[in-house]
Amino acid sequence: MGVNHSSANAVVLATPHARGAALRAFWLGLLATAMTLMLALQAQARPDSFAELAEDISDSVVNITTSTVVAGSDGPNLNIPEGSPFEDFFREFQDRNPNERARRSSALGSGFVISEDGFIVTNNHVIESADEIFIEFFSGEELQAEVVGTDPNTDIALLKVEADKPLPFVSFGDSDTARVGDWVVAMGNPLGQGFSVSAGIVSARNRALSGSYDDYIQTDAAINRGNSGGPLFNMDGEVIGVNTAILSPNGGSIGIGFSMASNVVTRVVDQLREFGETRRGWLGVRIQDVTEDVAEAIGLENTAGALVTDVPAGPALDAGMLQGDVIVTFDGVEVADTRGLVRQVGNTEVGKTVRVVVFRDGKTATLKITLGRREEAEAIPAAQPGPADPMEPKEMLGMTLSPVTPELSAELKLKKGATGLVVVGVDEATEAFEKGLRMGDLITEAGQQKLERIADLEERVEEAQEAGRKSLLLLVRRAGEPRFVALSVAEE
Repeated sequence: MGVNHSSANAVVLATPHARGAALRAFWLGLLATAMTLMLALQAQARPDSFAELAEDISDSVVNITTSTVVAGSDGPNLNIPEGSPFEDFFREFQDRNPNERARRSSALGSGFVISEDGFIVTNNHVIESADEIFIEFFSGEELQAEVVGTDPNTDIALLKVEADKPLPFVSFGDSDTARVGDWVVAMGNPLGQGFSVSAGIVSARNRALSGSYDDYIQTDAAINRGNSGGPLFNMDGEVIGVNTAILSPNGGSIGIGFSMASNVVTRVVDQLREFGETRRGWLGVRIQDVTEDVAEAIGLENTAGALVTDVPAGPALDAGMLQGDVIVTFDGVEVADTRGLVRQVGNTEVGKTVRVVVFRDGKTATLKITLGRREEAEAIPAAQPGPADPMEPKEMLGMTLSPVTPELSAELKLKKGATGLVVVGVDEATEAFEKGLRMGDLITEAGQQKLERIADLEERVEEAQEAGRKSLLLLVRRAGEPRFVALSVAEE
């Protein structure tokens, strides 16, 4: 009985606490279960149908047909001698041959309306060289379009139609918010089959194909010939890309399609709409990416930025930019690589004065540069160094080097007054050959200082070794085009 009594007392004393703890555990467990179910449902969430979205957007998507006159020939090129008895016969034959006369060819593509007053976006390659452009709407109505402006760099064109009523249109979304794995829908005129919808996901972001301003969204939504210029929609019915290209061995969709990101397209469209042409910012430098060995050679902590290989006449030169500077920030934004810098400069308005931070001689400097316009920029040859002092060739850094002589200058077609060290031979087993140095290259700088004699290069090598550097930065020109190469100078 004593044991039972003690147990009873223990139960009575502990009951309020135990009951509260049990209730808390129950509700916490229930909440955790609910959250787990919600996360599982979100992970498995997918639209039951794209029908409603397709209905909402279809009226704003258009098919595009172009017509182009293809010039014909006057007939077979038979080269009949003048005065030949057959001359009249063959001339008459050529005049009567209708198959060789001018003919019309047609091409198909897609596009989408972006305003109720009839502005339409498509790809430049869809309408390029077209004499006539016809727009077919989802309703079946056809209207002729005029070209407002084009941008071959991003393959975007802006068209305009005149309609007697407001047109249904779609808006651009923010392509930067698109995530890999998000659902997307493509719509257009694949293979000339008329209005068609395909769905998929964002497969990758920030793809670069060939241009300086490329920023493609990769998708596995089916895109085929004829889809070019059509929109890529997110689930809110916003255009986040313009379908432009596919990767395919057979010309058909294999699930690798590319859409130019809307944040690139909107800037281009705004300029085409306002000016009928693009107006991109221009810095006026030639640049290359910073590699690990280049960063080590100049004492730069991070392998980032854009290394300036040449500064022709232009905004950067006027502001004091120097060859060998590394651009680390542009207009307050850190520069990761040359591609990022080119895009950022191009997207900055012409005439804006920006702050550019460069790494130079082991420290940073800030330049204020007023941007010019890239479309108006002319190619200007690089500034030429001073006179040369010929000496005998010498082997260094895996190369046989010689100062510029009149004979070498004539042989390599160097510009008058060119100086530096000419590569007259390269050991194929050395780092110099591995990094692309070849006979005929002209090395004009080492350690960001000009070279005229082989002794100059020897001094730069010694300075780098004394400073404990593993490599030396060389400025190399080939056919006038500059690039930087870092070669090892570490003593063994």
